[in-house]
Amino acid sequence: MAATRLAHATIHDVAREAGVSVASVSRVLNARDHVRPAMRTRVEEATARLGYVPHAGARSLSLARTGAIGVVLPDLHGEFFSELLRGMDREAGTRGLGLLLTVLHDGRGLDTLAGLRGQVDGLVVMAPQLDPAVLAQHMPRGVAALFLNCAAGDAAARLCIDNRAGAAAIVAHLVAGGAKRIVHVAGPAGNVDAEERRAGAQAAAADAGVALCVVEGDFREASGAAAATRIADGTLAGDAIFAANDMMAIGALMTLRRRGIAVPEQVAVAGFDDIPLARLVTPALTTMRIDIAELGARAVARLATRITHARDRAREEASDHAAGTEAIVPQLVVRETTTTTITDRETE
Repeated sequence: MAATRLAHATIHDVAREAGVSVASVSRVLNARDHVRPAMRTRVEEATARLGYVPHAGARSLSLARTGAIGVVLPDLHGEFFSELLRGMDREAGTRGLGLLLTVLHDGRGLDTLAGLRGQVDGLVVMAPQLDPAVLAQHMPRGVAALFLNCAAGDAAARLCIDNRAGAAAIVAHLVAGGAKRIVHVAGPAGNVDAEERRAGAQAAAADAGVALCVVEGDFREASGAAAATRIADGTLAGDAIFAANDMMAIGALMTLRRRGIAVPEQVAVAGFDDIPLARLVTPALTTMRIDIAELGARAVARLATRITHARDRAREEASDHAAGTEAIVPQLVVRETTTTTITDRETE
């Protein structure tokens, strides 16, 4: 009976399948001399049947075997990801590491993760749209990982943004400015960042006793523009817009201006992330600041620490100095889209 191809086959699986010792498998894979042809054939056939991927740095005693780390992102659209990668590349460069980038479009491409085993020493995985159990099933075994803005699961090491606190702070700011009917342009359903920001906004609005209408969006400019068009047409009531990211907020802002609606006098607008464009648009956008480049750098730094302290796969999975969840609290940046007086604005 043919062996079942394994997503995360190990050298022990190959040895068992071929009926030889682990040392024999190692000699074949490392192209050592004095290996009997029959044994070489058995090992090579077992390797092919099981889909075993040898680690590229298996000959090295150092844990930094390949000199590369994998970066798995959900998208590359917009300034958020360019800033994130800038920070990652900067930190990786200081450590003499290269980056290998993989993009999971709506979860497509998950099967490629197993193939990264042997190509990288560790993975930074940003997949806020994926169920943690599904993601865990596709992670390559024995590879150190840092999960960035992923849903809480059994991950040993997570780095995330305190989205609820950030959304609550924005709503409180809008309410303090007189907002009574807030329109929240949410991110895509199933995205943990979007869901947490929505929950934070809803809780803060309920506490303040103001109305909050949720409009579905997808983190792109067109979503914000569509919500603003409804307000301008009178089919959606709102005196403030809180978009779940800056790109949607900027789409809303540009649409309101084109329709002749004064910002912030008639409708206030706020976003989330503080991408570089947020301070360059007119009027400048109020938002929740995440130092996006620093977020990327921090993710790489924590992963590098995990790799350093992972003396073997068992220890890496059990404990290390970079395990646990670290939450970064964003900071409110008040600019022109929610205030008309310079003295109220944060000095940048």
